[in-house]
Amino acid sequence: MAVVGLPRRCDSRGTMSLRESGQSPPDVLCVGDVATDVYIALRADHVTLLGEGPARRLVLPFGAKVPFERSETVEAGGDAANVAVALSRLGLRVGLASYLGGDRLGRDILVYLGTEHVDVSLVQLDPSRPTNEHFVLWLEGERTILVHHEDYHYHWPPAGMNHVPTWLYLTSISEHGEAYQDAIAEWLVAHPAVSLALEPGTFQIEQGAARLAPLYRRAELVVCNRDEALRVTGLDAAAGAVELLDALLALGPRRAVVTDARAGATGADARGHYRVPMFPDDGPVVDRTGAGDAFASTLVASLVEGRPFTEALRRAPVNAMSVVRRLGSQAGLLDARALEAHLDAAPPDYAVHALEGPPSPGGARVA
Repeated sequence: MAVVGLPRRCDSRGTMSLRESGQSPPDVLCVGDVATDVYIALRADHVTLLGEGPARRLVLPFGAKVPFERSETVEAGGDAANVAVALSRLGLRVGLASYLGGDRLGRDILVYLGTEHVDVSLVQLDPSRPTNEHFVLWLEGERTILVHHEDYHYHWPPAGMNHVPTWLYLTSISEHGEAYQDAIAEWLVAHPAVSLALEPGTFQIEQGAARLAPLYRRAELVVCNRDEALRVTGLDAAAGAVELLDALLALGPRRAVVTDARAGATGADARGHYRVPMFPDDGPVVDRTGAGDAFASTLVASLVEGRPFTEALRRAPVNAMSVVRRLGSQAGLLDARALEAHLDAAPPDYAVHALEGPPSPGGARVA
């Protein structure tokens, strides 16, 4: 694969890569696929919703022209980009290792990430393939995402990787990336000081926990939503929070966190099990895309900064709350000052509670 050289400066403010500037290695290197996300706001009077819960279906007339409200584009979407931008806004040094096509979309992504102060020196452009492009069908605060991942020529470590990060954040990559994952797992064995945060994507979960066993065993932290956690562990929908967290911990990570939409999130480590509610807010939910990434990235940022696990759990829902108030996965991401302001204004009963036995909103307050 030919690698297209990146410009020394990525934007008018003079942002440059850590490799070029000679600065310290990144606090976090995010690894995963990136895509341009095109949001299409549907009109409720031209589509049909059938069923309830997980079985709910969005129905469009086949073979017809369907009017829609408007469209908006998020230049650099996907889990890895969402997390990189979130961490950068929170003040961390962040790098991204990913693959893009050598097209206009790919170059626009690089420019945008430069404006967010994300080091893109390990992003490789493949002129033989297009950049990933996803389409988000958005209606009444919910979305259905049409995804496609190109078969890039994945290679680890990427060319020019001269610094070892403090943390590696591995998330969604394509179904063609199994050998890439294996190489990352081997590299992590050779670099035991690097902490791994693992947020498995759709294709990684489909491979099964046994296939990703080296990564689960190596992880400092595994984060996923409840449906994903059930698929990873093989438990049925009746599983309680403690049972589900223990099943994740049995795979080997030091810490596990499961998000569960309006039910908040639960987490566990060797010291105990915990529950944190959604961050209280009366604003409307505009778009849930990226809420999980916002939660996970804020959690990791807190751990990188040396905060206790329970305090990291208390901080994570704030960014998730902010993201769902705006269209797109990054418009609502907070900087560190705004995050602190929300926490300072939180009601006294917003806290992390110890969770024992069956899931319950009670328990002893720990943060």
